[in-house]
Amino acid sequence: MLISAGAFPPRRTADSAKIEDWYHAMAKGTFGERLKRERELREVSLNEIASATRIAPKFLEALENEQWNKLPGGVFGHGFVRSIARYLGLSEEDLLSEYDLARAEAALPAAPKPEDRIPTSPSWIPAIAVLLLVAALVGLFFGGRYAWRMYAAQRGARKSTAVVSVPVAAELSTFPSNSPANAPAAVVQKPVALDLWVSASAATRVRVVGDSAVVYDAELPSGQNLRFSANERFDVTAADSSAVLLELNGQTVPPIGTPGSSGTISLTAKDLRQTSGGNAKP
Repeated sequence: MLISAGAFPPRRTADSAKIEDWYHAMAKGTFGERLKRERELREVSLNEIASATRIAPKFLEALENEQWNKLPGGVFGHGFVRSIARYLGLSEEDLLSEYDLARAEAALPAAPKPEDRIPTSPSWIPAIAVLLLVAALVGLFFGGRYAWRMYAAQRGARKSTAVVSVPVAAELSTFPSNSPANAPAAVVQKPVALDLWVSASAATRVRVVGDSAVVYDAELPSGQNLRFSANERFDVTAADSSAVLLELNGQTVPPIGTPGSSGTISLTAKDLRQTSGGNAKP
Protein backbone atom coordinates (compact mmCIF):
# COMPACT_ATOMS: atom_id res chain seq x y z
CA MET A 1 0.00 0.00 0.00
CA LEU A 2 1.52 3.30 -1.11
CA ILE A 3 1.02 6.49 0.89
CA SER A 4 1.74 9.78 -0.79
CA ALA A 5 3.96 12.35 0.89
CA GLY A 6 1.10 14.86 1.14
CA ALA A 7 -1.21 12.53 3.02
CA PHE A 8 0.03 13.76 6.41
CA PRO A 9 0.61 17.41 7.50
CA PRO A 10 4.24 18.42 8.16
CA ARG A 11 5.31 17.89 11.78
CA ARG A 12 6.24 21.04 13.72
CA THR A 13 9.56 20.91 15.48
CA ALA A 14 9.74 21.84 19.16
CA ASP A 15 11.64 25.08 18.44
CA SER A 16 9.26 26.26 15.73
CA ALA A 17 6.22 25.47 17.91
CA LYS A 18 7.75 27.41 20.81
CA ILE A 19 8.47 30.46 18.62
CA GLU A 20 4.99 30.40 17.09
CA ASP A 21 3.30 30.13 20.49
CA TRP A 22 5.45 33.00 21.78
CA TYR A 23 4.41 35.31 18.91
CA HIS A 24 0.72 34.47 19.45
CA ALA A 25 1.05 35.25 23.16
CA MET A 26 2.86 38.51 22.45
CA ALA A 27 0.08 39.60 20.09
CA LYS A 28 -2.57 39.10 22.77
CA GLY A 29 -0.69 40.33 25.86
CA THR A 30 -1.03 43.62 27.70
CA PHE A 31 1.84 45.98 28.46
CA GLY A 32 2.60 44.37 31.80
CA GLU A 33 2.38 40.83 30.41
CA ARG A 34 4.67 41.70 27.49
CA LEU A 35 7.20 43.33 29.80
CA LYS A 36 7.24 40.29 32.07
CA ARG A 37 7.50 37.91 29.09
CA GLU A 38 10.45 39.84 27.63
CA ARG A 39 12.22 39.65 30.99
CA GLU A 40 11.56 35.91 31.41
CA LEU A 41 12.68 35.14 27.84
CA ARG A 42 16.05 36.68 28.74
CA GLU A 43 16.06 34.78 32.06
CA VAL A 44 16.50 37.99 34.05
CA SER A 45 15.08 38.38 37.58
CA LEU A 46 13.49 41.49 39.05
CA ASN A 47 16.39 41.82 41.50
CA GLU A 48 18.90 41.85 38.62
CA ILE A 49 17.01 44.66 36.87
CA ALA A 50 16.67 46.56 40.17
CA SER A 51 20.40 46.27 40.82
CA ALA A 52 21.33 47.39 37.29
CA THR A 53 18.82 50.26 36.93
CA ARG A 54 18.53 51.26 40.65
CA ILE A 55 14.75 51.03 40.38
CA ALA A 56 13.00 49.61 43.47
CA PRO A 57 11.63 46.04 42.96
CA LYS A 58 8.19 47.23 44.10
CA PHE A 59 8.07 49.62 41.11
CA LEU A 60 9.13 46.82 38.72
CA GLU A 61 6.38 44.56 40.08
CA ALA A 62 3.84 47.38 39.79
CA LEU A 63 4.80 47.87 36.11
CA GLU A 64 4.38 44.19 35.28
CA ASN A 65 1.05 44.06 37.16
CA GLU A 66 -0.08 47.45 35.74
CA GLN A 67 -0.76 48.79 39.24
CA TRP A 68 -0.63 52.44 38.18
CA ASN A 69 -1.67 53.74 41.62
CA LYS A 70 1.63 52.45 43.03
CA LEU A 71 3.76 54.19 40.39
CA PRO A 72 4.82 57.82 40.00
CA GLY A 73 3.70 59.56 36.82
CA GLY A 74 5.25 62.08 34.46
CA VAL A 75 9.00 62.03 33.89
CA PHE A 76 9.63 59.48 36.63
CA GLY A 77 7.43 56.79 35.04
CA HIS A 78 8.96 57.45 31.61
CA GLY A 79 12.44 57.26 33.12
CA PHE A 80 11.68 53.82 34.60
CA VAL A 81 10.45 52.49 31.24
CA ARG A 82 13.47 53.86 29.35
CA SER A 83 15.94 52.31 31.82
CA ILE A 84 14.22 48.89 31.62
CA ALA A 85 14.09 49.01 27.80
CA ARG A 86 17.81 49.80 27.58
CA TYR A 87 18.71 46.98 29.97
CA LEU A 88 16.57 44.39 28.12
CA GLY A 89 17.68 45.60 24.68
CA LEU A 90 14.19 46.78 23.63
CA SER A 91 13.11 49.83 21.65
CA GLU A 92 12.63 52.69 24.12
CA GLU A 93 10.11 54.56 21.97
CA ASP A 94 7.97 51.44 21.27
CA LEU A 95 7.91 50.48 24.94
CA LEU A 96 7.03 54.07 25.96
CA SER A 97 4.16 54.12 23.46
CA GLU A 98 2.73 50.89 24.89
CA TYR A 99 3.18 52.25 28.44
CA ASP A 100 1.35 55.52 27.66
CA LEU A 101 -1.45 53.63 25.88
CA ALA A 102 -1.92 51.24 28.80
CA ARG A 103 -2.08 54.10 31.34
CA ALA A 104 -4.50 56.03 29.15
CA GLU A 105 -6.80 53.03 28.80
CA ALA A 106 -6.75 52.48 32.56
CA ALA A 107 -7.73 56.12 33.14
CA LEU A 108 -10.77 55.96 30.81
CA PRO A 109 -14.13 55.83 32.65
CA ALA A 110 -16.07 52.61 32.47
CA ALA A 111 -18.66 52.48 29.68
CA PRO A 112 -22.29 52.57 30.92
CA LYS A 113 -24.21 49.35 30.81
CA PRO A 114 -26.60 49.03 27.84
CA GLU A 115 -29.59 48.40 30.09
CA ASP A 116 -29.00 51.54 32.17
CA ARG A 117 -30.94 54.35 30.54
CA ILE A 118 -30.03 57.91 31.41
CA PRO A 119 -33.16 59.94 32.23
CA THR A 120 -33.80 63.05 30.20
CA SER A 121 -32.48 66.12 32.02
CA PRO A 122 -34.56 69.28 32.34
CA SER A 123 -33.95 71.98 29.74
CA TRP A 124 -32.49 74.45 32.27
CA ILE A 125 -29.63 72.15 33.34
CA PRO A 126 -27.56 72.68 30.13
CA ALA A 127 -27.84 76.46 30.55
CA ILE A 128 -26.55 76.27 34.13
CA ALA A 129 -23.72 73.96 33.00
CA VAL A 130 -22.67 76.48 30.35
CA LEU A 131 -22.69 79.31 32.87
CA LEU A 132 -20.59 77.29 35.31
CA LEU A 133 -18.12 76.44 32.55
CA VAL A 134 -17.79 80.09 31.55
CA ALA A 135 -17.28 81.10 35.18
CA ALA A 136 -14.60 78.43 35.61
CA LEU A 137 -12.75 79.58 32.48
CA VAL A 138 -12.84 83.20 33.63
CA GLY A 139 -11.53 82.19 37.05
CA LEU A 140 -8.72 80.17 35.48
CA PHE A 141 -7.76 83.09 33.24
CA PHE A 142 -7.52 85.66 36.03
CA GLY A 143 -5.94 83.17 38.45
CA GLY A 144 -3.30 82.20 35.89
CA ARG A 145 -2.51 85.83 35.11
CA TYR A 146 -2.13 86.63 38.82
CA ALA A 147 0.11 83.60 39.37
CA TRP A 148 2.28 84.58 36.40
CA ARG A 149 2.70 88.12 37.73
CA MET A 150 3.71 86.79 41.13
CA TYR A 151 6.22 84.41 39.54
CA ALA A 152 7.69 87.16 37.36
CA ALA A 153 8.03 89.48 40.39
CA GLN A 154 9.81 86.81 42.44
CA ARG A 155 12.11 85.95 39.56
CA GLY A 156 12.98 89.61 39.03
CA ALA A 157 13.74 90.05 42.73
CA ARG A 158 15.98 86.99 42.66
CA LYS A 159 17.91 88.27 39.64
CA SER A 160 18.35 91.72 41.19
CA THR A 161 20.17 90.22 44.22
CA ALA A 162 22.16 87.53 42.38
CA VAL A 163 25.15 89.72 41.26
CA VAL A 164 27.59 90.94 43.92
CA SER A 165 30.38 93.35 42.92
CA VAL A 166 33.17 95.17 44.71
CA PRO A 167 33.21 98.98 44.10
CA VAL A 168 36.21 100.15 42.09
CA ALA A 169 36.99 103.02 44.47
CA ALA A 170 37.05 100.76 47.52
CA GLU A 171 39.28 98.21 45.78
CA LEU A 172 41.79 100.78 44.57
CA SER A 173 41.99 102.49 47.94
CA THR A 174 43.63 99.42 49.50
CA PHE A 175 46.85 99.92 47.44
CA PRO A 176 49.27 102.88 47.40
CA SER A 177 49.02 105.16 44.39
CA ASN A 178 52.53 104.18 43.23
CA SER A 179 52.02 100.44 43.75
CA PRO A 180 51.99 98.20 40.64
CA ALA A 181 49.38 96.04 42.32
CA ASN A 182 46.59 98.46 41.43
CA ALA A 183 43.97 96.43 39.58
CA PRO A 184 40.34 96.85 38.48
CA ALA A 185 37.65 95.74 40.88
CA ALA A 186 36.64 92.08 40.77
CA VAL A 187 33.11 91.16 39.92
CA VAL A 188 31.67 87.94 41.25
CA GLN A 189 29.83 86.07 38.52
CA LYS A 190 26.18 85.31 39.01
CA PRO A 191 25.76 81.79 40.40
CA VAL A 192 23.39 79.37 38.76
CA ALA A 193 20.17 79.32 40.82
CA LEU A 194 19.12 75.83 41.89
CA ASP A 195 15.46 74.78 41.76
CA LEU A 196 14.74 71.43 43.48
CA TRP A 197 11.49 69.42 43.37
CA VAL A 198 11.12 66.60 45.92
CA SER A 199 8.39 63.95 45.62
CA ALA A 200 7.71 60.77 47.60
CA SER A 201 6.16 57.58 46.26
CA ALA A 202 5.82 56.33 49.85
CA ALA A 203 5.86 58.13 53.20
CA THR A 204 9.43 58.52 54.49
CA ARG A 205 11.59 60.87 56.59
CA VAL A 206 13.30 63.55 54.48
CA ARG A 207 15.82 66.26 55.41
CA VAL A 208 16.68 69.04 52.93
CA VAL A 209 19.55 71.49 53.55
CA GLY A 210 19.90 74.43 51.15
CA ASP A 211 23.06 76.54 51.28
CA SER A 212 23.92 75.16 54.76
CA ALA A 213 20.44 75.98 56.13
CA VAL A 214 17.85 73.33 57.02
CA VAL A 215 14.73 74.09 54.95
CA TYR A 216 12.81 70.86 55.60
CA ASP A 217 13.13 68.06 58.19
CA ALA A 218 9.99 65.95 58.59
CA GLU A 219 8.15 62.94 57.24
CA LEU A 220 7.16 63.50 53.60
CA PRO A 221 3.73 61.95 52.86
CA SER A 222 3.21 59.76 49.80
CA GLY A 223 2.32 61.78 46.69
CA GLN A 224 3.42 65.10 48.25
CA ASN A 225 5.48 67.44 46.03
CA LEU A 226 7.76 70.11 47.56
CA ARG A 227 9.84 72.81 45.88
CA PHE A 228 12.99 74.48 47.23
CA SER A 229 15.42 77.11 45.91
CA ALA A 230 19.10 77.66 46.67
CA ASN A 231 22.06 79.50 45.20
CA GLU A 232 24.90 76.98 45.50
CA ARG A 233 24.08 73.62 47.07
CA PHE A 234 21.45 71.14 48.28
CA ASP A 235 22.00 68.20 50.66
CA VAL A 236 19.08 65.73 50.70
CA THR A 237 18.81 62.81 53.16
CA ALA A 238 16.06 60.16 53.02
CA ALA A 239 15.30 57.22 55.30
CA ASP A 240 14.09 55.19 52.27
CA SER A 241 16.19 56.13 49.24
CA SER A 242 13.93 54.42 46.70
CA ALA A 243 10.84 56.32 47.91
CA VAL A 244 12.25 59.80 47.17
CA LEU A 245 12.23 61.24 43.64
CA LEU A 246 14.30 64.37 42.86
CA GLU A 247 14.29 66.85 39.98
CA LEU A 248 16.96 69.61 39.79
CA ASN A 249 16.24 72.51 37.41
CA GLY A 250 13.93 70.31 35.33
CA GLN A 251 16.38 67.39 35.17
CA THR A 252 15.69 64.05 36.83
CA VAL A 253 18.27 63.13 39.50
CA PRO A 254 19.36 59.46 39.90
CA PRO A 255 18.13 57.67 43.05
CA ILE A 256 19.84 58.65 46.30
CA GLY A 257 20.89 55.09 47.17
CA THR A 258 19.97 51.45 46.95
CA PRO A 259 16.30 50.44 47.49
CA GLY A 260 15.26 49.96 51.10
CA SER A 261 18.19 51.84 52.65
CA SER A 262 18.84 55.41 53.81
CA GLY A 263 21.11 57.74 51.88
CA THR A 264 22.32 61.31 51.35
CA ILE A 265 23.04 63.14 48.09
CA SER A 266 24.64 66.54 47.48
CA LEU A 267 23.55 68.60 44.48
CA THR A 268 25.24 71.65 42.96
CA ALA A 269 25.27 73.41 39.61
CA LYS A 270 27.93 70.92 38.46
CA ASP A 271 25.30 68.16 38.54
CA LEU A 272 23.27 69.86 35.79
CA ARG A 273 23.73 68.32 32.34
CA GLN A 274 24.83 70.55 29.42
CA THR A 275 21.89 71.72 27.28
CA SER A 276 21.84 73.48 23.90
CA GLY A 277 20.43 76.72 25.29
CA GLY A 278 21.84 76.80 28.83
CA ASN A 279 25.17 77.30 30.49
CA ALA A 280 25.05 74.43 32.99
CA LYS A 281 28.10 72.16 33.11
CA PRO A 282 27.91 68.39 33.71
